[in-house]
Amino acid sequence: MLKDRVAIVTGGTRGIGLETVRVFYENKAQVVLFGSRKETVEEALEILKKEGVIVKGYYPNLNDMEEVEKVVKMIQEEYGHIDILVNNAGISANKKIEDTTTEEFQKIMDLNVNAIFNMVKAVVPMMKEQGGVILNTSSMVSIYGQPSGVGYPASKFAVNGMTKSLARELAPFQIRVNAVAPGITRTDMVSSLPKEMIEPLIKTIPLGRIGEPRDIANAFLFLASDLASYVTGEILSVDGAARS
Repeated sequence: MLKDRVAIVTGGTRGIGLETVRVFYENKAQVVLFGSRKETVEEALEILKKEGVIVKGYYPNLNDMEEVEKVVKMIQEEYGHIDILVNNAGISANKKIEDTTTEEFQKIMDLNVNAIFNMVKAVVPMMKEQGGVILNTSSMVSIYGQPSGVGYPASKFAVNGMTKSLARELAPFQIRVNAVAPGITRTDMVSSLPKEMIEPLIKTIPLGRIGEPRDIANAFLFLASDLASYVTGEILSVDGAARS
């Protein structure tokens, strides 16, 4: 479904991002994953190599525009084009507001919002010449909120706003922009949340299970492919019909 296309996946070293790398590779894309540190990128590349998945990886500081542009340019020069960008890097939060520092709140916004802006800004000039697909990771809490950790849903509300606005701005250049809003998914991020936050939410899922990373990766595959050629500006919920 993605033959001859070049894709960048940020936050691609674990969880949903790593599974998206696998699914894109299985569908014949040339994939470049981004991670936060050299060690995590090398570890992910080794895991994938053992599975027969051969991709490349980098670890730019996504909040450093100059560094982001440098790496994106390297990728463009090597492959000739960049067709798909998946903005998946992000961090969560679960502290009450009175326990959250200004620095902690800013850190969430930096990675969950500002980094997306930087990545999009870096790829848009080349995509305007050829078309492309930009996909963002949102969350079910961008729709329903959550009982603590206000920075995370606030950042995902912002992701939704960026997605819808960029879809309208970039549509004349045949650049589609969508987001996937996962429900509770079996990732390291979810594993770090307290049981008292997760268990009540699981009970709201009519399908009777939490999501798997591949469930989300398959949604990204659909939106990246020509099957979604007339879909843009959408926030696709992948949550087992959970409603909180």
